[in-house]
Amino acid sequence: MPHRQWQRSARQLRSKHVWGVRLLFLSAAVLIGLMATALAVASEYASSLVRYVAQTWPWAPLVLTPAGLLVIAWLTRRFFPTAEGSGIPQAIAMLEEPNEARRREILGLGAGLFKGLMIIVGIACGASIGREGPTVHIATAIAYSLSHVRRFRHYVRRRRLILAGAAAGLSAAFNTPLAGVVFAIEEMSRSFEARTSGIVFMAVIVAGMTALALQGNYSYFGTVSVRMEPLDALGAVLLCGFAGGLLGGLFSTLLIQGGSHLAGLRRSHPFVFAAVCGLLLALIGLLSGGSTYGTGYEEAKLALSAGEGGDPTAPLLKLLATLISYLSGIPGGIFAPSLSAGATLGVELAPLLPSVPVAAVALLSMAGYFAGVVQSPMTTVVIIMEMTDEQQMLLPLMATVLLAQWVSSHVCPRPIYLALAESFLKQEKQ
Repeated sequence: MPHRQWQRSARQLRSKHVWGVRLLFLSAAVLIGLMATALAVASEYASSLVRYVAQTWPWAPLVLTPAGLLVIAWLTRRFFPTAEGSGIPQAIAMLEEPNEARRREILGLGAGLFKGLMIIVGIACGASIGREGPTVHIATAIAYSLSHVRRFRHYVRRRRLILAGAAAGLSAAFNTPLAGVVFAIEEMSRSFEARTSGIVFMAVIVAGMTALALQGNYSYFGTVSVRMEPLDALGAVLLCGFAGGLLGGLFSTLLIQGGSHLAGLRRSHPFVFAAVCGLLLALIGLLSGGSTYGTGYEEAKLALSAGEGGDPTAPLLKLLATLISYLSGIPGGIFAPSLSAGATLGVELAPLLPSVPVAAVALLSMAGYFAGVVQSPMTTVVIIMEMTDEQQMLLPLMATVLLAQWVSSHVCPRPIYLALAESFLKQEKQ
């Protein structure tokens, strides 16, 4: 057996086809890193733009946001109807899609690039959307395009490319390499083949190194350093796990059920529906003082670093703005807005735990809410640890997300991305 393995390895080292595939794969990983960086920089500029507009002309979003969402909805339905939403449900759905033509359409580079452009426009118009989920979609499209350049003989190999692209996209978007691997295992595939691990790790490493070379070695939310006494940690875990899981599960339920009940209205009057959603977002933005516009990154970072937040309604308003943004039918993710809603929720919960640092409550609440939304505890723990460069809070984080997932599962029995992927496949068959 060892002799045969050596012979196989030797043949692969001499094979032009094998080296060609590897070169293409490495090139795709570099492109994923470049794309994630470009989308991150453009999103920051878009967020700064909408904040400037809202501060300079507070009433301008009443026109800008409805008009922007209407235009985005028209362009999406006209050119790439499958580009709406987060992109993660589409990527999950394509793991099991038997129709090669349909898979090629949804994971086409054109749809991916269009999605990225619409994300930037949507943020600039004031929608409460994130770039991380769409980055996963675009990265998956880049990786999947390999199967059209070089022949991949088996469906399983194409499936590995989708998983590798998704992992690399999340890793490059958040600068969280380990979270990218865990995400591919826990959220994307819900099963993992041993032979898949190598291609996923390679994609994460190369895409992550490319993003690091361009953006520098950074933590998504900076360094968060907090300490808690054991008894204080227990109270914080119980409060943040229960509150975060309850609100996160509520958000997921409203999004899943809302999408189902409003599907007919959105199909019959898509542009009016998008404009009305835009008007609602502008009104919510006025009520929040502009804090609900965009990704919510600044609000989350402020809550974690300084323990500061908005008014007591800020988490609920961000939840509502993200819900409306997603239901409007425009491209946009829920990762960053969910992290923002969870962190600001922690600031509002902190007075109930006077002996616990506000930043610690914000961190645990962010983890609890995010775990309540996505119901992926391993991904939540790893991604938040890597984003904040905080490892002393590992055990409280683990306990919080497990409690939050348990609470959320009673409010929303089906994990949100799995439910959205199933809904997407049903729509495609109609």
